[in-house]
Amino acid sequence: MARLYPFRALRYDPARVNMEDVVTQPYDKITPAMQQRYYEASPYNLIRVILGKHEPGDTDPQDFLPAGEQAHNVYTRAAETLREWRRDRILAEESEPAVYGYSQTYEVPGTSETRERRGFIALGHLYDYADKVVYRHEQTFPKHKSDRLALFKATRAYCEQIYMLYSDPAFTAEKLIFGASGPNGPDTAPADLAITDEYNVVHRVWKISDPSIINLLLTAMADKKLIIADGHHRYETSVAYAKERSAQLKLPFKQPIPGDEHGSPSVIADGDTRSMLPTPAFPEAAMMMTFVNMDAPGITILPTHRVVHGLPSFSSPDFVTKASAYFNVKELDSPALTALNATQGTAFLAATGDGNYLLTPKPDVIAQALKGISPRQAQLDVVQLHSIILDKLLGLDQDTITRLGNVRYIREASEATALVTSGDADIAFLIKPITLDQLRDISLSGDVMPQKSTDFYPKLLSGLAIYALD
Repeated sequence: MARLYPFRALRYDPARVNMEDVVTQPYDKITPAMQQRYYEASPYNLIRVILGKHEPGDTDPQDFLPAGEQAHNVYTRAAETLREWRRDRILAEESEPAVYGYSQTYEVPGTSETRERRGFIALGHLYDYADKVVYRHEQTFPKHKSDRLALFKATRAYCEQIYMLYSDPAFTAEKLIFGASGPNGPDTAPADLAITDEYNVVHRVWKISDPSIINLLLTAMADKKLIIADGHHRYETSVAYAKERSAQLKLPFKQPIPGDEHGSPSVIADGDTRSMLPTPAFPEAAMMMTFVNMDAPGITILPTHRVVHGLPSFSSPDFVTKASAYFNVKELDSPALTALNATQGTAFLAATGDGNYLLTPKPDVIAQALKGISPRQAQLDVVQLHSIILDKLLGLDQDTITRLGNVRYIREASEATALVTSGDADIAFLIKPITLDQLRDISLSGDVMPQKSTDFYPKLLSGLAIYALD
């Protein structure tokens, strides 16, 4: 049972700030240059909370400090910043519980096609993967989770959303939130917030506070299986935090039974049963999420290319020789994606300083090499790349990649190949994107792909709403 909740969001006051100057892309998509730009855009830009700057003399969050000595680091500054903004009403809490319709209108990168992705923001109950309510599709990096946990504990707030997918061919949520004619139809109220981000994506938000609509929406979502599209690190960190707090509070981490003493709904209007809205058993038991219907149009998945650096004595001819044992290798004049995208089935392009090569698998050899991996995974480009090329041919197993950081994950093919041309990388691998059907099949079967196997576009803006635990 997928349990969702409305919440009283903290939101920026548009009368006090220019909204386009204070919102950001998700923390893990922010480069140092973007971070500096956000800092300069506004003294109230959310970057100061989700990804602050390190300063000389900062204390380590893990260090034991002598009595009377205060910690000073990015996390303590984030918490103080959030307190100041709330005190000064830069951020104000909504007067009533709500969910928020959310649409994003964008141009698909590399094309002239315009799409619209629709969903809604609410709190989602936190589950272990073993409960088979929430499903992951890729592995995570431990370092990222420890960073987010320190931030969550310091700020006691979730400023960013997890991007969740679910399936509903009847489009129940869309009809309840946007009306039968869609977000721009005559039966839809004007958005109460519209923002255009740096990628020219238009983000629109509708506040839904009618208890009857909220209850219908929550009921419609109760039987849904949820797949994490973006936010695996934040989700797993939030689960760990919820378990820690449930132990401290002596409350069960497991999903409460509706109507029991820890899961009873809050009544917000004169006992009218239509306005009885559920709340989490304790604040940390849920996290802010955006829910998007996989059956609706508008979802775009981009490839995430791999760039490998720091290999001792890398040789392009040696690599080609080794790769030829597993793949058909065709030399290309340039690392253009045209040849890759025109190739049916599994394929990827290797760009080196000495040449560019299109690799397609030798099925029998690949099947033997990946016999310990499920067939649904073994057919994926990204799995063959990691399990055979990175691991067997280049000596970079998952532990080595995590420990040494020899692999960079890059959206733009031109940026990936430029690093090779400049000598800053040994080899770049350009790959095709995972399809939505492949992701659904992998996730619901319990399989897990390598890190950064997908790049959902566009990203959810941070700062549209904040879930404060206190």
